[in-house]
Amino acid sequence: MKKILNVLLLASLLLLTACGGGDKVATNENNQANANTNAAAEKAETKDAYYPVTIETVDAQGNPVQETFEKEPERVVAVYQSAIENMLALGLEDKMVLAAQLDIDVKDEYKDAFSKVEYVKDAPSKEAVLAAKPDFIISWASYFGDKTLGDVKDWQDKGVNTYILKNSGAVKVDSLENEYDDILNLGKIFNKQKEAQAIVQSMKDRLAETEKLREGKEPVKAAILEIEDDNLFRNYGAKTVGGEIAEKAGAKLVMDEDRFGSEALLTKDPDVIFIVYFGEDKVKDQELDRFKSLPALKGLSAIKNDRVYPISLSEVYASGVRTADGIDTMIKGLYPES
Repeated sequence: MKKILNVLLLASLLLLTACGGGDKVATNENNQANANTNAAAEKAETKDAYYPVTIETVDAQGNPVQETFEKEPERVVAVYQSAIENMLALGLEDKMVLAAQLDIDVKDEYKDAFSKVEYVKDAPSKEAVLAAKPDFIISWASYFGDKTLGDVKDWQDKGVNTYILKNSGAVKVDSLENEYDDILNLGKIFNKQKEAQAIVQSMKDRLAETEKLREGKEPVKAAILEIEDDNLFRNYGAKTVGGEIAEKAGAKLVMDEDRFGSEALLTKDPDVIFIVYFGEDKVKDQELDRFKSLPALKGLSAIKNDRVYPISLSEVYASGVRTADGIDTMIKGLYPES
C-alpha cells in the first residue's frame, strides 16, 4: 500500500511540474507577443508622430507651392525616368501603383524591384491617372500642362499631393543643388531622410575626390555638347547640371554660346569633349561615331587624342539619382589616369 502511495505521489509531482512548465512556456510566449505588439505600436506611433510634413515644391511654371502630407503616401503615380528611379533608390517600389514613360531601362540595381511595379510605356492620360486613385504624383513639369494632367492646384483640390522635379523645366536655371533637393525632399515626404542624405552625400563626396586629381594641374579645357546637325551643336554650359559637374570636377568650360558651329568649336579647341546622347547604348555609339567622322572637325585636339566621350542625357538633365553616373562619367573623361 505504501508503495502504491509513493507512486501516486510521484505521478502527482510530475504532473504539477509539467503544468508549471507549460505555464512558464505560455507566459514566455505571451510576453514575446506583448513585446512584438508594443514594438509595432511604438513604430506606428513614431510614424504617425512624424506627420504632417510640409515641403516646398513648384508648379509647372516654377512658382513656389507648398504641399502638406498628412500621412505617408501609399498610392504613387511616377512618370518619367528620374521620378521613377528616385522612388526606387529609396526603396519605395511598393508605394508605386503606376509608373510610366522611361527613356531607357532602369538601372540594373533597381530592375528586380521595378519588376513588381505596374508599368505602362506612354505617359497615362488624366483619366488613367484618376483611375489609379493616387494620393501622390511625382513627375516632370511638362506632364502638368493643359493637355495632360493640368495644374497642380486642381490635384491639391482633389486631395492629391504633387511633386515636380525642379530641373525638368520647372525652374529657370538647372543646378546640382536642385537635384540634391529633389532627393532630400522625397526623403522627407516618405520619412526616409537618412537614405536620401546618404545618396546626396555620396555624390558630394565623389566630386570632392577630384581635388586630389586636379592638384597642381591646369584646368582641363572641356566642352559638353549635343549634335543638332552636322554643323550645329547645343551647348551644356555652366548653368546646366552637366556643366556644373564639369566645373566642380576641375574643368574649364570653353564654349559660351547656347548653340555654336564647327568653326567656333575649332577656335576654342577643347582638350576633352562630352557628346550628349538620348536613348539606349546603340544611340551612344552612333552619336560618337557621327561626331568623330565630321570632316570639319578632324583638326580638333580631342578627336586626335581620342578624348571624346559619350554621356547620357539622363545623366545631365533632370538626372535624379543618375547624377552620380554623370559625375563618374565626367571624372573618368577629365582624369582618365584615375
